[in-house]
Amino acid sequence: MKPGARAELIAAEHLRRHGLALVQSNYRCRFGEIDLILRDGETLVFAEVRQRSRNDFGGAAASIDRHKQQRLILAAQHYLASMPRLPPCRFDAVLLDAADNIEWVKNAFEL
Repeated sequence: MKPGARAELIAAEHLRRHGLALVQSNYRCRFGEIDLILRDGETLVFAEVRQRSRNDFGGAAASIDRHKQQRLILAAQHYLASMPRLPPCRFDAVLLDAADNIEWVKNAFEL
């Protein structure tokens, strides 16, 4: 199993234990990929999962730069275009270090 896929499984399980329900993983479209799409009550959550073995250059959080955020927003808009009603949405980040310690950042950035 690739390290990214393993990190996504760990993140999905962590979020499930906190009450979120997985809707889809690895949603791909021409704009990019969303690692996890989940439901938190009525809210649709688009989650980006990042794992870094070192904290050089800011670690996992710093890797979600403005360009990556823009691609995630476009992919989320593409996903939402197929829905008959737009639910409340947010973007979360699930950050893992080399020891699989998890930091869950709700509302990591705005649409």
